[in-house]
Amino acid sequence: MELLTTTSEEIISFFNTAKIISEELKKVQKNYRPLLNDEHYLIGEEVCELLHISSRTLQYYRDDKLLPYIQIQGKILYKESDIINLLEANYQ
Repeated sequence: MELLTTTSEEIISFFNTAKIISEELKKVQKNYRPLLNDEHYLIGEEVCELLHISSRTLQYYRDDKLLPYIQIQGKILYKESDIINLLEANYQ
């Protein structure tokens, strides 16, 4: 039976690699957007950030039916394609 030996450099390299993998997984988890009926949906904060508007302006867009949305169990979602269509239609 052969005894495995590791150097401290190998251990440090292993933990550095594990840290990098962990950070990448956190990025993927943060940016993951599941599909619902083959469509990406955004929450209000994402729409505000994308359009550079306030949450009150987003509320105004909903009230005036400028931006379509759906509501599921009190959660308001916006189709990504609807946002893109709105931007393209109003691009000057």
